[in-house]
Amino acid sequence: MEEAVISLKDVSLTLGEGASSVHVLKGVSLDVAAGEATGIVGPSGSGKSTLLMVLAGLERVDSGAVRIAGELLNGKSEDQIASFRGRNIGIVFQSFHLIPNMTALENVAVPLELAGHVDPFGVAARELAAVGLSDRVTHYPGELSGGEQQRVAIARALAPSPRILIADEPTGNLDQATGRHVADLLFAKAAERGMTLVLVTHDPVLAARCSRQVSMRSGLIEDAPEPATRAGKVTA
Repeated sequence: MEEAVISLKDVSLTLGEGASSVHVLKGVSLDVAAGEATGIVGPSGSGKSTLLMVLAGLERVDSGAVRIAGELLNGKSEDQIASFRGRNIGIVFQSFHLIPNMTALENVAVPLELAGHVDPFGVAARELAAVGLSDRVTHYPGELSGGEQQRVAIARALAPSPRILIADEPTGNLDQATGRHVADLLFAKAAERGMTLVLVTHDPVLAARCSRQVSMRSGLIEDAPEPATRAGKVTA
């Protein structure tokens, strides 16, 4: 196997307290090779989205080791994790998560500004052009279609040139045709830039485009083929 850019070892996580607590992840172990496209599939409530949040450092595990891009996230402070995430991980959510009172250009530039990038608006403009939105840079989210909003979100995720791109149901709020275009864009950009892509989806067609599929059920990994070799990297 090639270098594992994502490595989870016996990860467990319980959310909530007392009678309302839910054991969401139950001793999950998973390796993802650098440059691989992995689809996380399974029924609702199986722990797929929580697994992505763990990979992104947005949820802290109760036990087990989380190593991303060669760094152990366990024990890092919130500020350290946020800084690490800003450099290494791009995230695309189902519901876009754009700031409504900021233009498309500003939405893409904000994380770059926070990271101290020397030319946040120049990079943001280039990334919006790369996703076909050169003519929409001054538009606010409310003036954009769902597909356009998701393309802004993809541009924002790509702008810091992360090693890892994480997508949680990226086509879930889109019609079939728009969703297909957004999926094409995700896979194309990941392939162009040699990024590792991990996505959660209920769409079997989208999952089938990944080099492998990891099946989850009830907080456990039910089936996880071996990570892809170089021949199975992300392709457009």
